[in-house]
Amino acid sequence: MNKVRVLIVEDHDMARMGLSVILSSNERIEIVGMCADGQDGIDKTLELLPDVVIMDIGLPTIDGIEATKKIKSANSKIKVLMYTSREGDDDIFDSFQAGADGYITKGATSEQTVSAVIAVSEGAGWLDPAIAKVVLTNIRRGSEVPEKRGEINYKLGKNLYGLTEREMEVLALIVDGLTNPQIAEKLVITISTTKTHVHSILQKLYVGTRAKAIAMAMKEGLV
Repeated sequence: MNKVRVLIVEDHDMARMGLSVILSSNERIEIVGMCADGQDGIDKTLELLPDVVIMDIGLPTIDGIEATKKIKSANSKIKVLMYTSREGDDDIFDSFQAGADGYITKGATSEQTVSAVIAVSEGAGWLDPAIAKVVLTNIRRGSEVPEKRGEINYKLGKNLYGLTEREMEVLALIVDGLTNPQIAEKLVITISTTKTHVHSILQKLYVGTRAKAIAMAMKEGLV
């Protein structure tokens, strides 16, 4: 089994080392590098080509959102997981607009952090439960979302939920009534990967069951 190669970009020494210890304890993850500012993060990413970059937002030189944008522009295959204490609307939406594949807060448990890294490495994406609440609040606010958030339609668009293209495919098949084994066969992926996608979809839509996910998808025009 290939390990998930991870680069940590975090300017606080204790946070960076603590995160390294947490992730290194999992046999599926390998830390390939660490750095403390945004520009170094970009340079190291393009040099080492990790599977996942764990990116803080408040970084020296270049902030994490701008660094994410530059990394994604240079190599869209590299996954970026935002790792921050910030829970503000603008930080969340701007991160996804920059191309982030997931968003997790520093208050997450070790298990959640490891799961988030593995999930984004598999293309499933990740949205911290605390962040999902913010997203849901903005859905309800509807037209109150500021126009400055650009071309993405944050009122109803799929980008509001941070769903990846693959997750949209899985969601459509869930709506069609397919089971996990049927979805796996249809998309030529493993059942384990399918379950990871489904878990991520439920989390991002902030629902607890497939039935509620179907209802949300129909209501919000996601399928």
